[in-house]
Amino acid sequence: MQIETFYDTRTSTLTYVVFDEATRDAVVIDPVLDYDPLAAQTGVDSVRQVETFVREKGLQLHYVLETHAHADHLSSSQYLKRRFGAQVAIGERITVVQETFREIFDLGASFPVDGSQFDRLLRDGETFTAGSLAIGVIATPGHTPACVSFRIGDAVFTGDAIFLEDAGTGRCDFPRGSATDLYRSVQKLYALPDETRVFVGHDYQPGGREVRWETTIGTEKAMNIQLTAETTQEQFVSFRSQRDAVLAPPKLLFPSVQVNVDAGRLPARHANGQRYLAIPLNLFGPAEEDGTPIPAPAKAAG
Repeated sequence: MQIETFYDTRTSTLTYVVFDEATRDAVVIDPVLDYDPLAAQTGVDSVRQVETFVREKGLQLHYVLETHAHADHLSSSQYLKRRFGAQVAIGERITVVQETFREIFDLGASFPVDGSQFDRLLRDGETFTAGSLAIGVIATPGHTPACVSFRIGDAVFTGDAIFLEDAGTGRCDFPRGSATDLYRSVQKLYALPDETRVFVGHDYQPGGREVRWETTIGTEKAMNIQLTAETTQEQFVSFRSQRDAVLAPPKLLFPSVQVNVDAGRLPARHANGQRYLAIPLNLFGPAEEDGTPIPAPAKAAG
């Protein structure tokens, strides 16, 4: 098994092509669709690098695997599906995320919340094949309810569950996120052999160091700055809750989730031929019609 890594500097996202050099069978994990929020313009520079590699290597791309419905970048899964006939797969609890965001974006009753936009919904504990590649599914909710990690050979691809040991874990303050769930998910990862290679979904280059993407379960257990093997659930939940309370929303939260819950499809064209993204106004803090913030109701004493 070989792994080729692509790093998107604009979103700090890591995309992986996992392939068997002998059979040329391959999958892509978490590909990026470029998006400029100021111009409201999509682009394909990032995913074209992946496409070029797949073609030059003569790979047969079976699946585009999504670790979750990302909140920091748009998925380019449909680009790869159109060009290679690959199936798009995600964890089966994407239905929970779809239900949540159908209401937030007012997508209407016609928007399916059964996961049918994806070609395959993956169950915790199942193993499926992409040609000669055997892929194990580990449900790792917490960052979102639908997060999964993929175990392929001696490697596990963790998405936003855990990052490199000097970066910690994913945030848990998105709708239906849970620090308790994430703690339990990481314990499942920590039960893997220490020598298991870990490939993360992002690298924010703390301290300005060079970009990295690979570590091991043993290193994470010993050195993860937010959650080692010795960290208690109470300690982690307290830390994560306090940290998440002061984090700003991801810059591409609304465009990303809106597209990604629909399996990477852009919104349908309106009657005028134009596509539009819906941006909920003042979602995190209600306001009057003139923009004046509405104070939160005072909590009752006792």
